[in-house]
Amino acid sequence: MDNLTFSKIREAVNKYVNIAIAVPKDPTVDEMGAALSLYLSLKDLGKSLSIATPNAPLVEVSSLVGIDEVRTNLGAQSGDLVVSFPYREGEIEKVSYTRDDNFLNIVVKAGEQGLNFEEKDVRFTRGTNAPELLFVVGAARVSDLGKLFDPAVLKDTVVVNLDNKPENQGFGDIVMVSTKFSSVSEAVANLIFSIGTKMDLDIAQNLMLGIAAATNNFQDPKTSSLAFEMAGALMRNGALRPNPTTPRRKMTADFEEKEERPLVGQTFAKPAFSRSLEEQEREIKSETKTRFIPPVQAKVSQSQKPNQNPPEDWLEPKIYKGSTNF
Repeated sequence: MDNLTFSKIREAVNKYVNIAIAVPKDPTVDEMGAALSLYLSLKDLGKSLSIATPNAPLVEVSSLVGIDEVRTNLGAQSGDLVVSFPYREGEIEKVSYTRDDNFLNIVVKAGEQGLNFEEKDVRFTRGTNAPELLFVVGAARVSDLGKLFDPAVLKDTVVVNLDNKPENQGFGDIVMVSTKFSSVSEAVANLIFSIGTKMDLDIAQNLMLGIAAATNNFQDPKTSSLAFEMAGALMRNGALRPNPTTPRRKMTADFEEKEERPLVGQTFAKPAFSRSLEEQEREIKSETKTRFIPPVQAKVSQSQKPNQNPPEDWLEPKIYKGSTNF
């Protein structure tokens, strides 16, 4: 983002006293983290600050610091009642009030010169208490703010548009919108560092959680270089990266979670180490006896017995006499 935009925002923050921050309905951790961080960063400047969303915040953003400060309105319809009358030096000594039943009486005590105005000169003005400066964080269009954004009430309000959505309509007097931002939190972190407002541990941690949520803990391929740059700066201010989600079952420990069950009808021998030495010896002897099969001596007839005496000419040389088949 160019320095001119940062300069305009810095001038607006220094100029205006009544400042408000608005986020769309059901904001993400990124959007709410950015908005709350901006709120906390401006809180010590002595400004009249408010932060609001159209509906009550969801549980997923409940861990962010400052979430209890979020309201569902900007207080634009509950402005102050101003009583005005002509005044000359020395006419009024002091102004006080008294309470009488259900009425509050404003007492203007006359000075030495007395009061020179009449009742018809007194004017009553009901202010709208509309913010002079409104930061809209994470809303692509003003309709996303619901009842928070009333054009008639905010007609004189300077609007700063902070977002990274490609469908953002570019509304506002100061537009800080870019699709190059992988998160709104990194854009707000860059803004806070650039204009020199407060950055403490709570603010840094909110922004770190927002960036991590928008970038899938920096694993998204679309994570910008600014996200890493701001993460480093936030860590130097004490922020910690959130732990990645731990899987319910670790691949390396699957064998520990599997329950070994025998097949139906299958039995297993009792482990040898659970039996005494005497039992093992008796079992070995028993198996030896049952498995021993004595040799069977079959009866052989006299005719089947081999001739024990060789023929008389066994040792004499043999002469080949040829074949008679030729």
